[in-house]
Amino acid sequence: MYGAAGPPARSASAPVVRSLRRPPPQATGVSFMNNQKQQKPTLSGQRFKTRKRDEKERFDPTQFQDCIIQGLTETGTDLEAVAKFLDASGAKLDYRRYAETLFDILVAGGMLAPGGTLADAMMRTPVCVFAAQDALETMHAFAQVFNKLIRRYKYLEKGFEDEVKKLLLFLKGFSESERNKLAMLTGVLLANGTLNASILNSLYNENLVKEGVSAAFAVKLFKSWINEKDINAVAASLRKVSMDNRLMELFPANKQSVEHFTKYFTEAGLKELSEYVRNQQTIGARKELQKELQEQMSRGDPFKDIILYVKEEMKRNNIPEPVVIGIVWSSVMSTVEWNKKEELVAEQAIKHLKQYSPLLAAFTTQGQSELTLLLKIQEYCYDNIHFMKAFQKIVVLFYKAEVLSEEPILKWYKDAHVAKGKSVFLEQMKKFVKWLKNAEEESESEAEEGD
Repeated sequence: MYGAAGPPARSASAPVVRSLRRPPPQATGVSFMNNQKQQKPTLSGQRFKTRKRDEKERFDPTQFQDCIIQGLTETGTDLEAVAKFLDASGAKLDYRRYAETLFDILVAGGMLAPGGTLADAMMRTPVCVFAAQDALETMHAFAQVFNKLIRRYKYLEKGFEDEVKKLLLFLKGFSESERNKLAMLTGVLLANGTLNASILNSLYNENLVKEGVSAAFAVKLFKSWINEKDINAVAASLRKVSMDNRLMELFPANKQSVEHFTKYFTEAGLKELSEYVRNQQTIGARKELQKELQEQMSRGDPFKDIILYVKEEMKRNNIPEPVVIGIVWSSVMSTVEWNKKEELVAEQAIKHLKQYSPLLAAFTTQGQSELTLLLKIQEYCYDNIHFMKAFQKIVVLFYKAEVLSEEPILKWYKDAHVAKGKSVFLEQMKKFVKWLKNAEEESESEAEEGD
């Protein structure tokens, strides 16, 4: 084509253009049959042959159920024998995979369908909680079975908690007798620490609450729990899971009051639980009062508005005045940043407290309230060392502003003080108390002369 001279020489600066076409196959010694054996790329991927030992076993809870029920039938109702059978079977059966089935059988006698009915049309095994005698002693024995099983197979702990949460959601599907047994068992398991109080969240299900199932179940549960432990231990467990302030949610919204809760549980024989909830409600109301009070003070709301609000809260939450004066004092003292120098803080305190005297005076209409305020001042001055020398000045200020009167001050000085800084504060008050006593004697003598 180019002749004898061959193709024209390429310029050094000309770009090299590579052909995108594949070059024709070169003649090699390889036969066509060998070329056919070369694997071509494919989009379908490759299939690998799975070894038999790697194949996942099919999930078959029915077969597992049959094994457990057969074993329970052979052991009979002897719960010691049941515990031994369950202990030994864990080495042969897959408890980790079939935990829900296992616990369904031990509680209800067979696998449960959604709603709480038995999944199969089969006879319930007699070796289960629901078929047992409705007695606390029997539930104690079953609790031991669960304890031993979970101690032996620690990985079942989470599965058991999930099972109990599920059972509580199924309460409507169980008979009253079955609910009672489950409530007693749950109370015992909460008391011995096998279960965490967080499982009680299931009782706040809207349908259970609406139909009164949650409250009725809670009565049996708390009776069983408090029977094992005291109310303080129960309260501590509830506090750990932030459930100590939620018990009133066992009732519908229109019945969530301290009065209704107290009446319901007191009549059911749980007076200590009723008193606990009432106290919790009062504590919550006090915290809310202090928070709102501090906000009102920081905004600079008029004292008359603050006093009106506080008195309404006192009435609504049944908070006594001696408690309120303590809240008001704490709120007043927390609204300012105090000087760190002892010689300056007393002057700052007098100026600040003089401003708030009308507010404090509104809640010292009782002798006990005045005495409470004196104790609060004593404790505050002791706990905040820069105020140690300011105690007497604060008391005199409040006396002049008619926040405090003679009798409570004299009583505090004589025998109503606390140990904190006692010697320092009594020494500070010595001259003022002497003056008060003389003034009181003069008033009495003048009154006698007038008669």
